[in-house]
Amino acid sequence: MPVESTHGRGATLNATPTRFNLQERLVEGDWLDEVEALDGVAKRRTSVTIEKPKSILTRNRSPDIGFDRSINPYRGCEHGCIYCFARPTHAFHDLSPGVDFESRLFVKPDAAKLLHAALSRPGYDCAPIALGTNTDPYQPIEERWKITRSILEVLVETRHPFTITTKSDRVLRDLDLIAPAAHQGLAAVALSVTSLDPAVSRTLEPRAPAGRKRIEAIRRLNEAGVPTLLAVAPIVPQITDHEMESIVEGGAKAGARAGFYLPVRLPYEVAPLFRAWLDEHYPERAAKVMATIRSMRGGRDNDPDFFSRMRGSGPWADLLRTRFEKAAKRFGLGHNKTVLRRDLFRPPDGVQMRLF
Repeated sequence: MPVESTHGRGATLNATPTRFNLQERLVEGDWLDEVEALDGVAKRRTSVTIEKPKSILTRNRSPDIGFDRSINPYRGCEHGCIYCFARPTHAFHDLSPGVDFESRLFVKPDAAKLLHAALSRPGYDCAPIALGTNTDPYQPIEERWKITRSILEVLVETRHPFTITTKSDRVLRDLDLIAPAAHQGLAAVALSVTSLDPAVSRTLEPRAPAGRKRIEAIRRLNEAGVPTLLAVAPIVPQITDHEMESIVEGGAKAGARAGFYLPVRLPYEVAPLFRAWLDEHYPERAAKVMATIRSMRGGRDNDPDFFSRMRGSGPWADLLRTRFEKAAKRFGLGHNKTVLRRDLFRPPDGVQMRLF
């Protein structure tokens, strides 16, 4: 494998995945030394592989997640958020959850056709479809591929309820589809804002839009009549937790109808990546950060148990909850969940969609 730079990426490592007992990839050190000597360190470019899945709806049975079905147009995410809990999924492809996750992307161009087929099945039971639950549906490659938009076109065509969770103001591009659906009670959007500090965001989530752009997106969605939620997620103790009140204030003033927060989660492969990131960017407080995370996770890097994994436990978790509740009350951020209509759904007409 060529020696490539990780500059501008979130992860500082690109270790071989091991959880699924895949064969370890070995390269000879002498060969790598020659490549570096002859060619220098190459810039890592983003590659895209077309994926041909047989189905597009992912079913969820987790009791602490408020949806039972979702769509993920992409595998991997160019935003490069170091804390992303979806990173381990790249190991299924014998790719690293590290830099590979950010630069070796998979797209599903047939997503809209597969969704059409799913919604056409006799007996289909309509319930809100969540987009953005694993990787961001509005990451940079959406600008070219427009797979998320094609999915929205099917959902609007069939009057099917949907939610979108994203870190990108690129969602505004599709207001022509989202706003009419929202006016019918069929759509809601959640914007995740982790930090308003550009210096923090530059390494924490290097290719995601700035926090101020996400706040502005909340404002514009609200003005268009789209129910919009503020997600202060994730909160990284000792790194971003001091910004909680400022983020809540910004989201509330922009018109967010409700909000929630989530402490950072560090699943199996994510924890060593996060530790390496801390050592690179915050060495003076790395031990303190991990100690605080473990105090909220029962002494472990991660708590995978239902319910507690979303909130944490112990004094630090209690403090975050109290601070968020007080900030929400102070700035008028609600807690009401938007209930989307299901009664307007109409199955697609014919074998082919009218929009194709």
